[in-house]
Amino acid sequence: MDTENHSTRSLPLLDRSRSLEKLQQIPSWDIAIVGGGATGLGIAVDAASRGYRTLLLERHDFAKGTSSRSTKLVHGGVRYLAMGDIKLVYSALRERGIIFKNAAHLAHAQSFVIPCYSVFSKLKYLVGLKIYDWMAGKYRIGKSSLLSRPETEKRLPGIKTTGLKGGVQYFDGQFDDARLAINLAQTAAQHGATLLNYCNVTALTKSDTGKLEGLTCVDAESGQIHTIKAACIINATGVFVDDVLHMDTEDHEPLVRPSQGAHVVLDRTFLGQEDALMIPKTSDGRVLFGVPWHDHLVLGTTDTPIAESDAEPLPLEQEIQFILETAASYLVRAPRLSDVKSMFAGLRPLAAPQNGEETTKEISRDHKLLVSQSGLVTITGGKWTTYRKMAEETIDKAIGVAGLPRKACVTMSTPIHGLGPSDTDGHWAIYGTDAPKIMKLAEKNVSLREHLHSKFAHIGAEVAWACRHEMARTVEDVLARRLRILFLDAAASIQMAPKVATILAAELGRDAAWAAQQVEDYTRLAKSYLPIGSGHP
Repeated sequence: MDTENHSTRSLPLLDRSRSLEKLQQIPSWDIAIVGGGATGLGIAVDAASRGYRTLLLERHDFAKGTSSRSTKLVHGGVRYLAMGDIKLVYSALRERGIIFKNAAHLAHAQSFVIPCYSVFSKLKYLVGLKIYDWMAGKYRIGKSSLLSRPETEKRLPGIKTTGLKGGVQYFDGQFDDARLAINLAQTAAQHGATLLNYCNVTALTKSDTGKLEGLTCVDAESGQIHTIKAACIINATGVFVDDVLHMDTEDHEPLVRPSQGAHVVLDRTFLGQEDALMIPKTSDGRVLFGVPWHDHLVLGTTDTPIAESDAEPLPLEQEIQFILETAASYLVRAPRLSDVKSMFAGLRPLAAPQNGEETTKEISRDHKLLVSQSGLVTITGGKWTTYRKMAEETIDKAIGVAGLPRKACVTMSTPIHGLGPSDTDGHWAIYGTDAPKIMKLAEKNVSLREHLHSKFAHIGAEVAWACRHEMARTVEDVLARRLRILFLDAAASIQMAPKVATILAAELGRDAAWAAQQVEDYTRLAKSYLPIGSGHP
């Protein structure tokens, strides 16, 4: 067991150099996790907090994929309730309450309003949402209620009022997905886990009897190859689980089929200041949300089957048009392409279709936990809200597979890094107890007090902090997943890139040529978050 505790205040929780040293020094691990998204990071927290020697390897940055591209909701899933998936909804509502308790700096209750244009729809949705409230039990965060037409107009000042009969208000959770991922990584490290981004697993190693005994990985920054031993290897790579399963068994049948969910980000003034919009039935029978997020409005999502998984998926033109047209049928001010600040897509690892399934609506969002003949443990499916429960079940299974000493799960009451008393507000709130430390960093260095952009309150000290304490290695890491600007205003993020690259170069000991290449690479990426013909530079 690894009893080392990395909560020492003088050392950062996430230190890539130290992680590489441990990768070479520790002869054998209890748990080796492949994948650094919500699921993998949750598993790392669970395993490390139980006392197991835990290693996590991610080939890109933490939460590079689906885990940073959600609709920003911590929810039970109103649509899943309508579909009759009671088990999933019940579990998710319980887990929502646990996230609210353990990561209060990142998740909060959000009021949603369903505008209703018939009396029947008001009553129908109210009944369904009362059941939703009841299922949450002691974890309920608000009370669903009917709204009059004037109340609905007041809460959603941007909504169309012709034929409006009122609305239904209910409460769900809203959060910052990538920030929670980073805090989970820090929490795992705090409990002794070793985590590495930009470290790609290239092969699984087996004993003469065909049982897994380790893996080979490559450090993307140095090119150095590492071979490690592990009692249990966990495949938590989301839409890429089949890649790892193919390493295990060459003739493996696909386990997942990716589905794409696109989102559009607008100025918050299109809807209002506080309440979120829920459109219960779109033209294709799905649900669309308009969620206030970091002073912007996130509209989404779609559900489009795609043939192949990609680390940087692009929204399809028809998805963007669908979102804008659906929003235009409800909003007084119809959003146009030129209003889009950012657009992004995430991939969902849905179960591969069987028995004639054709649409993604028919495939369960619940997770699947499998063990191959070699002992590879694979977890796939699920949703952000249930990451903790998925991790608990996965480690419980891994204990049996690897014959590890059985230890009870403690994550129901394990605080996530950053939780604690804090009087910060605005964008500082997401840092929780780290906010004062970042401000102190700015006090010590005048050059880090400068704002990165006139539209945003972020300062240079946050870039330095992301590099020193959150394992950010590139401009993309900072602007996409540490500060979230790429997902809020892609054009503004391009303008920020040179300042961010300069600070990163100083922190990482890189030269001007490296910084220039970073700006070039990031600019190319960020432009793909702006629709063609939007009028943005």
